Amino acid sequence: MEVINNKALLLRLKEPHRVTAVIPKSKVVGQNQVVVHWGLDEAQVLKNLRIKDVPSPILRDYDWPGLHKPFDHQKTSASFLTLHKRAFCLSEQGTGKTGSVIWAADYLMRQGRVRRVLVVCPLSIMDSAWRADLFKFAMHRHVDIAHGNAEKRREVINGTAEFVIINYDGVEVVVNDIEKAGFDLIVVDEANAYKNAQTKRWKILNAMLRPDTWLWMLTGTPAAQSPADAYGLAKLVNPNNVPRFFTTFKDMVMYKAGQFRWVPKPSATQTVYKALQPAIRFTKAECLDLPEMTYVSRQVALTAQQEKYYKLMKKQMIIEAGGEEITAVNAAVNLSKLLQLSCGAVYADTGETIEFDIKNRYAVLKEVIDETDKKVLVFAPFKNAIELITNKLRADGYETEVIQGDVPAGKRAEIFRNFQDTPSPRVLVIQPQSASHGVTLTAADTVVWWGPTSSLETYEQANARVHRAGQRHPTTVVRLIGSNAERHVYQMLDTKKDVHTQVVDLYKRLLD
Repeated sequence: MEVINNKALLLRLKEPHRVTAVIPKSKVVGQNQVVVHWGLDEAQVLKNLRIKDVPSPILRDYDWPGLHKPFDHQKTSASFLTLHKRAFCLSEQGTGKTGSVIWAADYLMRQGRVRRVLVVCPLSIMDSAWRADLFKFAMHRHVDIAHGNAEKRREVINGTAEFVIINYDGVEVVVNDIEKAGFDLIVVDEANAYKNAQTKRWKILNAMLRPDTWLWMLTGTPAAQSPADAYGLAKLVNPNNVPRFFTTFKDMVMYKAGQFRWVPKPSATQTVYKALQPAIRFTKAECLDLPEMTYVSRQVALTAQQEKYYKLMKKQMIIEAGGEEITAVNAAVNLSKLLQLSCGAVYADTGETIEFDIKNRYAVLKEVIDETDKKVLVFAPFKNAIELITNKLRADGYETEVIQGDVPAGKRAEIFRNFQDTPSPRVLVIQPQSASHGVTLTAADTVVWWGPTSSLETYEQANARVHRAGQRHPTTVVRLIGSNAERHVYQMLDTKKDVHTQVVDLYKRLLD
């Protein structure tokens, strides 16, 4: 198939009459050749006729607005999405799925096919990923976030925003308003949250879908925990691809190996592949035009307990600073306390550890780990936080090891070797100073900062553990940010400033 001019496609077919019979403006021009007017409707008809490699006219008509030019794989993904009303984008984390979706949605808006888009995603990426990317790629569109109390959410849903961003559980609060608000396209990011068709969350989304609603579901790991996880996702996008009942599908992809143990069948991968169609997927390894390392931030709300004590601690620091000169030593100690509290555990003056509720931050950490099928490094600057994280990960079944100052050299070498060369551990929790030099950890393609380090050298060297010779995939650094203290530290690291040398100025800004 080839394009013969700006408005037509030249197709070489075994049965050209099949195309001319359904597309009035097409015509046979030679043996096994037909010219087809190239518009969105015609491209969709050709796709429905199972003609391979049909491009969307977005590749011809669209100017790809925004601050960045699209990568080739992003253009291909956007082309695919504009031709499929219900579809999956299963590309790996860090391949630019949000950009592809935004451009595809903007094109459909220009074509009059879509008026409003509802983006359903985790709380942690509503602002840092979706609103930020919409500004980068479609700044001409009106965007708003439906978050807060029910009245605030309703105001946004019933407003004029063309793109509305809402978190999973916020949908239930305003579902009646959403159904009346006329959203033509629903985008579900990190769609694994809808893998279970028995949950209230799944049933609400399913009830919202009209026959003419576009639905694009995004996840890089559609069946990471079990092939049976594909059932709920397929049931939303293309229910004809799976049986009516979950138990039937589970029997198709797994067999019972014990009273409470199910094992995937050898054919499970192919069965899941067929169920999750139509779909497009790019791995990082395939995206040769990607930057070698991508930095993203995830906003993590402090829990009510953390928020309360963060404000009390800051108020006490302001009182102590009143009328006295702030020294570098005091500034560093107090800044460390604010960062410790943000990470979930603070050392008291007595030497004891005071632990806080970290459910919000931990939920986001699990989201990030589940988005990749490769290994993950988690850098946590405080030992008390490391213990919290490790205990929770192990309790939830993640094979996890720890590297910190008191781990003997021989044990460290064994852990590093196993991480690089064997399936276990999958997650390595590290105190940054303990592995920021000389260690190769290229088995991971994702780095998570549970909280920031105040050393620029440590930060850059720690990230370099995955970004070095032997790494075969583009890598992603994810920073979890829940407080102003963390936000200011990362801003300084991003501008290549060492926090230690400017700790007094930073501390004064925080107190102000």
